[in-house]
Amino acid sequence: MKRTFLAAMVLVGMLAGCTNSNKQTTNNDMEQKLELTQEWDKVFPLSEKVNHKKVTFRTQYGLTLAADLYTPKDSKGKMAAIAVSGPFGAVKEQCSGLYAMKMAERGFVALAFDPSYTGESSGEPRRTASPDINTEDFMAAVDFLSKQDYVDAEKVGIIGICGWGGIALNAAATDTRIKATVASTMYDMTRVSGNDYNDAFDNEQWRHRNRENLSKQRLADPNAMAGGVLDTVPPQAPNFVHDYFDYYKTPRGYHKRSGNSNDGWRVIGTQAYANSRFLYYINEIRSAVLVMHGADAHSRYFGEAAYHYMVDGKADGYKFVGEPNPNPENKQLLIIPDASHCDLYDGGYEEKAGQGQPKNMIPWDKLAEFFKTYLK
Repeated sequence: MKRTFLAAMVLVGMLAGCTNSNKQTTNNDMEQKLELTQEWDKVFPLSEKVNHKKVTFRTQYGLTLAADLYTPKDSKGKMAAIAVSGPFGAVKEQCSGLYAMKMAERGFVALAFDPSYTGESSGEPRRTASPDINTEDFMAAVDFLSKQDYVDAEKVGIIGICGWGGIALNAAATDTRIKATVASTMYDMTRVSGNDYNDAFDNEQWRHRNRENLSKQRLADPNAMAGGVLDTVPPQAPNFVHDYFDYYKTPRGYHKRSGNSNDGWRVIGTQAYANSRFLYYINEIRSAVLVMHGADAHSRYFGEAAYHYMVDGKADGYKFVGEPNPNPENKQLLIIPDASHCDLYDGGYEEKAGQGQPKNMIPWDKLAEFFKTYLK
């Protein structure tokens, strides 16, 4: 049996050698040329303290991602760097860009990127998600930052917002180059996709019906769209629905390339998330992690459970039990009093549509202090 296996491996190697004898395709050959918008089209003004330029980089899945690179105007020498993405279904012109710019104001190189199949990044069909591809998006961003002459490759961190908070934790559990991670107002997309909100449908019967519906949708219309924020919200709708509307559907956060602001995701675009659990090993993250959530956020349970599982190896909502974290001392849970889910997108406003006074709920200096402590 062993000889048969070895012979098969030799044959595979010979075939690979035959293939490699032809002209190899380089990374540059495979990188797609994206048409990037050059004018400033963010939902926030450009800070006078930073430089900005648009860049692209390639993932190991052969996709080319579009990003905004922010650097301090007074930068000197090699700097610490941070990659930012989220929320799930948003684009870099929204809050991930704001987070990146605010970190650049505080001395970091910061990269806000559009995930695969989203915004200005490549990938067809549009608005498709995958736990492994999205985790790779973060790691490819770390690749890009680490290769820049002005970045210290030993000082790279990441920020994930909303659904990308969970993806950031998954990336930190995978990639030891990530030295510090912030998960802000996080969702565990695998948990909500499989169990619905607050685990209301955490049972085999509901999941089976959901799988049946998604399986039928693949043949009926695989490119059908659904899941954007409602265009109008009835007064009796839950507060979090109003919270989303006030960000994504008003001048406060609307963007024409954002799925959340428009027609959402493909119906089957997140099918893989519903059958996955990708935070299984976060209790083994040795690097620093800050989980930040609003006290009044409907999603708070995601962040608190992820934090406790990461530190203790067990938490409410986690059916699996692991060992306690080997480095609990560099893990932090920060609850922002009176903050809703979307208050941590842009700081929040007294009048939810962004027309009133800003509430400034995001502790930018606290985030900068965390990264300066652990990216050193």
